[in-house]
Amino acid sequence: MKKMIAIVSLLLVLTGVLSACGSDSKSAQAEEKVTVKIGLLKNVTHAPGFIALKKGYLQDGFGPNITIEVTAFDNGSDFSTALATNQIDLGYVGPGPAINQYLKSKNIRVISGSNNGGAVLIAGKEAGIHSVSDLKGKTVSIPTKGSTNEISLRLLLQQAGLQVTTNTSGVQLITRNPADTLVAMRQKEIDATLIPEPWGTQMVEEGSGVVLVDWDKIPPNDGNYPLTILMASDKFLKEHRELAKKAINANLEGINFIQDHPTEAYSLISDELKELSGKGMDTELIKAALDHLNLTQAVDLAVIKTMAKVSFDAGYIKGIKEDGLDLSEFIDLSLLDEVNKENK
Repeated sequence: MKKMIAIVSLLLVLTGVLSACGSDSKSAQAEEKVTVKIGLLKNVTHAPGFIALKKGYLQDGFGPNITIEVTAFDNGSDFSTALATNQIDLGYVGPGPAINQYLKSKNIRVISGSNNGGAVLIAGKEAGIHSVSDLKGKTVSIPTKGSTNEISLRLLLQQAGLQVTTNTSGVQLITRNPADTLVAMRQKEIDATLIPEPWGTQMVEEGSGVVLVDWDKIPPNDGNYPLTILMASDKFLKEHRELAKKAINANLEGINFIQDHPTEAYSLISDELKELSGKGMDTELIKAALDHLNLTQAVDLAVIKTMAKVSFDAGYIKGIKEDGLDLSEFIDLSLLDEVNKENK
């Protein structure tokens, strides 16, 4: 009997030790220090991300043991490559280059919307362009090949019966990042540009350009198309699902803050632009740009599919047939649904 009591006592002690070890393991996991690498572009169309950083929504959500590293990109192609190769974990980008990358690597996902619309077609003030049809034989700039802006431009040209060509029989495309596009328009190196705000507004206000097609007439869907989406790598989603949910919530907080406190948001956005690019922006320009944005978490799969078809027809999506344009897993809003339920 004494022997049995001794054995039971020993088992209880071992159970307590193992329980303590398990508790310590969970505690250690909770206290694990992680670096989250966030990417975004130097455009006002990424404003919710700017606010999420400047107001501390991301850091507060992640907690004190998480270090945030921010990388600014000049175009969405570089961002998408960095996300797919795990150089960054999550961030903001346009769907055009993200679609192209996804169909190559299948290891990045859309986890939330952020902004619909916010790009404009600007013509040089003295270029003699009064309609999209007048772009025949002209040179038009886009931020990068395969960008969301190029997709919108190609749709506009299709509507006018024009094609992208390398000669004057159609429309010639060149790539310039937004800051260089501003200079190119001043120097009349280009005739027009489809560009995200606030660059279009800046061209109009300085007198170098005029609005040819305003943001709410840009295809697809008359400006109500995803221009900025929140994405994450599969690796990050697998290893840090809860942190991804915190990022989604911080994005929503950024959207709400801009809508509820626009005046304060202008200066914060300018401050973040200065950190990312070395130069802030006049608050009136930021206000004009935000007036051209539809900030939203929503992501329209039908519009995304339309954009993918344009990229495919343009030759940016290679190695698959048209019936292989499967985007059913490109958008994963399950985390967004969880966040919205938790916020109710």
